[in-house]
Amino acid sequence: MSRIRVGIVGANPDRGWAVRAHVPALRALPDYEITAVATSREDSAREAARRFGAAHAFTDPRALAAHPDVDLVAITVKVPHHAELVEAAVDAGTDVLCEWPLARTTDEARDLLDRARAAGVRHALGLQGRFAPTVTYARDLLRDGAVGRVTAVNVHSAVGKGASGRLPSWAAYTVARANAAGLFEVVGGHTLDVVEHLLGDIGSLSATLSTQRGQYVIEESGETIEADTPDQLLLSATMTSGTVLAVHLHSGKVTEPGTRIEISGTEGDLALMSTGPGSPFGVQISELRLHGTAGGAWKELPVPEQHVRAPGAAGDARNVAELYAALAADLRTGGERVPDFAHGLRLHGLLDTVRRSAETGTRQTVTPA
Repeated sequence: MSRIRVGIVGANPDRGWAVRAHVPALRALPDYEITAVATSREDSAREAARRFGAAHAFTDPRALAAHPDVDLVAITVKVPHHAELVEAAVDAGTDVLCEWPLARTTDEARDLLDRARAAGVRHALGLQGRFAPTVTYARDLLRDGAVGRVTAVNVHSAVGKGASGRLPSWAAYTVARANAAGLFEVVGGHTLDVVEHLLGDIGSLSATLSTQRGQYVIEESGETIEADTPDQLLLSATMTSGTVLAVHLHSGKVTEPGTRIEISGTEGDLALMSTGPGSPFGVQISELRLHGTAGGAWKELPVPEQHVRAPGAAGDARNVAELYAALAADLRTGGERVPDFAHGLRLHGLLDTVRRSAETGTRQTVTPA
């Protein structure tokens, strides 16, 4: 069976999410071949092609998307550029995978979904947290009634970024609300997606958003920049099942940043806990361990091998490789395991509901975007 040929937009050879996660993830899977790369500069595009073994290097993402040797375009750039690059792939009639968040706003996300549907291309979203082997195993256990009826979920996710009050220059854009790439959009979207994937939809919620760190110093230049994006989210919610949910997300955690998702039921508990070097970056990057209370005491539950589809991937690439493995199966069989832009639109709508609650100080019902 022929490999799926991938063109990566945003394939900086030295820094960024593509070189940290997408490239090693694709290399770990026999279903894929990296055939093209694109960056904003010709020299970096050529160097990326050399390092990643791609036959084609581009500075024009539309040329990459239209090339006959590209079956799938992977968008791995900063959020403000997602819409124009997704449009380039869709206009070329090429299947596309875009990192989360799909767009800066719900209206942008809706437009991208409409365009992709009209073009008849497959569209997928990089919500890789739900494909972490620990998450897929926990989901099966919950469906099999491992904790009985789920009554409560408590989530704490602390990110280390900015704990020193300093940021690298490449991260400066994430603390500007207009760029839609802060803790709330990125970690919030990924975390709430994992929770809903495990337990079903959120029905209503009450939220607080807060910006506790209003300034950062850029490491390279010493420049002070203003921050207006939330770095704290408190969420009290009820799921459509009746389960109650409490979430606290925050960035700038000085000591032991990490994620814990504890699920309580009538017959026991499960806890998903981050570990390893990915812990400070959110559930979507972290390696997770699963603990349960079978017999009344906490003990670790090893993840069975059948939940690991990409055993050759590790670190930042691990969950991304699991997503790509599921996407390869979808593309070959017409399956729908990987979230698409319609799911992304719903998730954008959920974040809008959180914002409305925080702005109005009222409890809100979650409705379709």
